[in-house]
Amino acid sequence: MARVSPQKKNTERMAGVSPTVGFVSLGCPKALVDSEIILTKLRAEGYVISPSYEGADLVVVNTCGFIDEAIDESLDAIGEALAENGKVIVTGCLGAKGDIVLQNYPQVLAVTGPHAADEVMAVVHQHLPQPHDPFVSLVPPQGVRLTPAHYAYLKISEGCNHSCTFCIIPALRGPLVSRPVGDVLQEAENLARAGVREILVISQDTSAYGLDVKYRTGFWGGKPVKTRLKELCEALAQFGIWVRLHYIYPYPSVDDVLPLMAEGKIVPYLDVPFQHANPRILKAMRRPAHTENTLERIRHWREICPDLTIRSTFITGFPGETDEDFEELLNFLEAAQLDRVGAFPYSPVEGAEANQLPGLPSAKVREDRRRQLMSFQEDISAEKLAAKIGCEITVLVDEVDDEGTLARSSADAPEIDGLVYLDGHFDAQPGDFLQVRVIDADHHDLYAEAI
Repeated sequence: MARVSPQKKNTERMAGVSPTVGFVSLGCPKALVDSEIILTKLRAEGYVISPSYEGADLVVVNTCGFIDEAIDESLDAIGEALAENGKVIVTGCLGAKGDIVLQNYPQVLAVTGPHAADEVMAVVHQHLPQPHDPFVSLVPPQGVRLTPAHYAYLKISEGCNHSCTFCIIPALRGPLVSRPVGDVLQEAENLARAGVREILVISQDTSAYGLDVKYRTGFWGGKPVKTRLKELCEALAQFGIWVRLHYIYPYPSVDDVLPLMAEGKIVPYLDVPFQHANPRILKAMRRPAHTENTLERIRHWREICPDLTIRSTFITGFPGETDEDFEELLNFLEAAQLDRVGAFPYSPVEGAEANQLPGLPSAKVREDRRRQLMSFQEDISAEKLAAKIGCEITVLVDEVDDEGTLARSSADAPEIDGLVYLDGHFDAQPGDFLQVRVIDADHHDLYAEAI
């Protein structure tokens, strides 16, 4: 007879007496963190998380509602959950977009907006009463995570104070609300103790952390810490793991963080969504820091930290964008020599102010410009990666299989950037740091051998 592990026995015993919740998580890393918070609360109260619709007493669907494709994907997921299970709670950004969910699926149990864990739990309690004896010991200190064990997202704030004309995030998630710095650092410490080797710091506007509370002083480990990005990064650096910053706006205050990267305290990587280069288009987008001399700021950042990797995203075909404006964007890419670039054709989002602007290029032009931009950037990326051939770098192992080892360098965020392919080294494990020598490169990835 096959031997059943104690953990499996315990799970089966719980499944017989405890209510079971299925979960579908869609959208960006911020939404993923919302899902992790809800799952942690469910586990803390003794609910079992089901891996399938069939085994669940009800299903929670965390939705995205930013662009049309995301809305369609979320509605399809709700429909599938209803068809497969019948009892569905909807949360997330789509829930904040009026009655769109109820208009399509009036039979759902409830609809909430984003970062609404307490509201979701209240509805779960209503339709699936909380067990009398919560299995609190089953919840690890770092909470329930949907990422691999060796990296995790750390959300430091909710909402955004900006009013970009193409974006409805402030309407969905509200104004900037920074988390207490002590809570953020305690979560980071729990993650590090649990074996997480990389923390990805996220929010809608990471650079603005603490602005809403006037950078007030909090406490962690009995020591005062300002609620500000620089001080947060200094504290995170104490855990001895990779700390990567996402969603950074090019404010002058970012300069204060660059020395920490140059000193090797945090990963020399900035994810800065520039979105465009033409001043008139940036003003129409109502982008923060649109009057900044971005090329000069990039040059200054690289002076402080020569190994800096800069990732950015751009929108092509914004209302009013001319051929000349797009050419200026390509010229900017040539001058900026960014390491990682993503691009999206402008997509009219219901409720966005930009929809009222004149001069929207056709869908074909928007997509053609996106393709041209990405092709243009590929050559830049290939040249920058080729320059690394022969270099020795540190990589973080993501996956090991019979064909080799997949890893990432400090220049590569998970899911969105490139990979480092290693032949062999099968004794490595996900989460291991390795020293490797780069032996080849293509447009996006590196190929290396272990030292």
